[in-house]
Amino acid sequence: MSLTDPNQEALLVARGLRKSFGDNEVLRGIDLTLHRGEVVVLIGPSGSGKTTVLRALNGLETPDAGTIVVAGGPEIDFAPEVKPSPRLQKQKRLALRDRSAMVFQHHNLFPHLTVLENVIEGPWRVQGRPKDEVVVDALALLDRVGLADKADARPHQLSGGQQQRVGIVRALALRPDVLLFDEPTSALDPELVGEVLLVIKELADEGWTMAVVTHELSFAREAADHVLFLDGGVIVEQGPPADLFRAPTHERTQRFLTRIMRPLDGA
Repeated sequence: MSLTDPNQEALLVARGLRKSFGDNEVLRGIDLTLHRGEVVVLIGPSGSGKTTVLRALNGLETPDAGTIVVAGGPEIDFAPEVKPSPRLQKQKRLALRDRSAMVFQHHNLFPHLTVLENVIEGPWRVQGRPKDEVVVDALALLDRVGLADKADARPHQLSGGQQQRVGIVRALALRPDVLLFDEPTSALDPELVGEVLLVIKELADEGWTMAVVTHELSFAREAADHVLFLDGGVIVEQGPPADLFRAPTHERTQRFLTRIMRPLDGA
């Protein structure tokens, strides 16, 4: 997919995102565009700002500056206010959460609810959709990821990989414009990583628009349309995975990939 294709719809556009925690400036002017059906993967060392980018796009963090537009909605401007309004800040966060859904490192399922109840909680209680409709959708999604027989199970009865697949279904049930994945396999045992990455890869093949933070570079090479390498709160280098992994141009990118990337067949 060409990022410069004028016929390709820009589904999410973020410009100049900045975020500080005390004296630590975590984001220092991030520009990010997600086109419809595109998979963008964010890589980089710990503390580079990757997760903060996703949290800003989902309204879980309020940027100190910058703008975000999702799915043709209004531009959300995070310019500093003279008298910050908590109500206005909340409205901005909710506007982003209406358009995107996050899958976290840890599945964060409600332990006292069944799998089905976990999935329907958001679309039924938060979005206000009819319960019967939501249940039908949820059962179909669980079947899609091979968990139809676990609808009545409790989270503690599932493996880590199964719980994370439920987390993905819970995000899909919200019918978001954009799916955001924050290192979705980092908390899993190695033998369970593949089953979760397979589900994400299938979603990518189906045309879901996604931003994924991951250290699984083999997955990034196979599934991504575009890869961003972040360090120190800035995008150091970006491009198609074949270019960035085979011939990175920035010395910082080269050092990072040399240190962490296992040999990739054909690379």
